[in-house]
Order: sequence, then C-alpha cells, then structure tokens
Amino acid sequence: MTRVNAYAAPSEAAPLEKTVIERRELGPLDVLIDIAFAGICHSDIHTVRGDWGPQSYPLAPGHEITGTVAAVGAEVTKHAVGDRVGVGCLVNSCGECRNCLRGDEQFCTNGAVFTYGAPDHDGTITQGGYSEQVVVTEKFALRIPNALALDVAAPLLCAGITTYSPLKHWNVGPGTRVAVVGLGGLGHMGVQIAHALGAEVTVLSQTLGKKDDGLRLGADDYRATSDRETFRELRSSFDVILNTVSAVIDTRSYLSLLDVGGTMVCVGAPADPLPVQVMSLIGGRRSLAGSNIGGIAETQEMLDFCAEHGIAAEIEVIPASEINAAYERVLASDVRYRFVIDASTFAD
Repeated sequence: MTRVNAYAAPSEAAPLEKTVIERRELGPLDVLIDIAFAGICHSDIHTVRGDWGPQSYPLAPGHEITGTVAAVGAEVTKHAVGDRVGVGCLVNSCGECRNCLRGDEQFCTNGAVFTYGAPDHDGTITQGGYSEQVVVTEKFALRIPNALALDVAAPLLCAGITTYSPLKHWNVGPGTRVAVVGLGGLGHMGVQIAHALGAEVTVLSQTLGKKDDGLRLGADDYRATSDRETFRELRSSFDVILNTVSAVIDTRSYLSLLDVGGTMVCVGAPADPLPVQVMSLIGGRRSLAGSNIGGIAETQEMLDFCAEHGIAAEIEVIPASEINAAYERVLASDVRYRFVIDASTFAD
C-alpha cells in the first residue's frame, strides 16, 4: 500500500479534513496517476453528507480527476508514463455482462465500481480524487486531448459526460429544440454541448442573473422560470428538456413545455422524490426519463468532441484548504461554474 495526502469527510456531519489515505500497490494492468486537479461535484456533497444513503467513513470524494501517469503495471498497453489522463465516476466493472460488453459499464449488472464510496473487487472501499495520487485499471484511465488544459478538463469527467450522454442518446442535433434547466456546473456544460451538436438551445433558470453567460456559452434564448409567463409562452416548444438541477421542481409545469413526443431527462439528483402527474405525460405522449454518466468509450468520445469544438468547463481553482468553504458556496449557487482543487495543495 502507498499512503498519500488527501482530504476526507470523517462523518456525514463533519467538515472535510486533511488526512492520509491508502492506495493499492500497482497491479499488472494498473496505472498510477499523479493527480493535478480534482473538480468538486454536487454529488460529492450529497454523498459525504449522507443524502443518498449511509456511507463508510472516512471518505475522500472526487470523481473529476486529471493528471499524468506516474507508473504503469507490467501488462499495461494503453498508457505510458507521462501521458495526460483523467478518471471519471467509474474505476471498475465486471467487463463481462451484457451492459459492459456494449460499453455501458456504468450499468454493470454485477455492480459498477464508482470512484469513491463503493466496494471494489478487492473488498476495499474506493477513495476519490481529493488526493495526490490514484491507482486505477488502465481501461478506466481516459486520454486527455492536448487541446484541453488539465484544469478545465477535470469537470468534463462528470459534468461533461453527464450532459453529453443523454443529448447523444436522445439524438440531439440540427433541428432539435433543447431546453436546459439550470445554468450551474452541469447546465453550463449542457448548453455548450447541445449548441455544438447543432440544437436550438434555451436556458430555463430561476432568474435572468446569468443570462449574459448563457448566451455567451451558446444559448439562443434565456428565460426566467420565476416568471409564470415563461411557461405560457413556451408551452409545447421543446423536443428535449435537460433538467440539471438537484432540487425538486414542478414537473407538471416543465412537462407542459414539451412538444408531442418530447422527453424531459433528469440528470440532477435531488434527495427528495419528484412528484409526477401521469396526465402530464399521457396528454402529449411525453416522457420523463433519467440518465446517468456514460460508459468509458462514450466518455472518451465526449473528451474528443469537446477538444474538437473548443468546449471546456468554466472554473475557479482553489487550494485544498478551501474545500469546505467551496461546498457552502456550491449549495448557495455561488460559483461560475465549477470549483477545481489544485492537487498540489493537498500536502500544504
């Protein structure tokens, strides 16, 4: 085992604190990554605070990881020392089930192994990217294109793929009318990606406070949901609504914005259930759906797409000592649009 500096939550009610965690010894198919940057995702906060169920503590979160390969196992062929790589929400899967074989490792029927807080195949609980180094199987280390700086690429490993995957699955492209609910960490990526795919994009946000940003990122229109006229004027206007907010919303009002046969896809994950009136679906053959991240091949596709189209996260880089303050700012929607931790500060 190798011991590395990290920040971890000692319990669901306590702030994260500096600590030391263990990384497994390098196996024949493993790569050791020196972490350069780790993004802060809203999921990190939900998880460490127990919103999505009990956790094993201490827990170091973080699944938006970029860095360089420091060492490789004897049988590794995909990566070499010095390569620019990233690790997202997945670090293992069975590789043999139907879902894995078709590239949907996130839906592994034998249990996908997520980057932190999950039982790994060796029986340990995974620890995430709020640390100096990580060891992963070579398949789960992704190539970061040279056109993407490592700091702005980090959030793509979750926020990028979480929005890219449903937009691709629901065939968003030229002629598609897309609404993005919320312009936060996920939403600001969804706007850029939907625009690059050729869609007509509208942002639906509580206020017009971020309108200039939304239009700059590629939105064609920007509407305030606090204005009830928005729902009247935009009724039956969209083919796809990408709901990125991690809060309970009035699903009936949002579903009314879908055209016949349209789909609202939820990628934000509120701790409380969303109420749904079935007639809101039946009336226009509408669908309410959810989407997780993508598989490894699709995540690499997303990174290459973002590099090709000049898409990156808009970030605020912070030292590790500011993680707890950053959490409070995320909850207050006081970041534009993703915090990224400078991993060189974990030892400070």
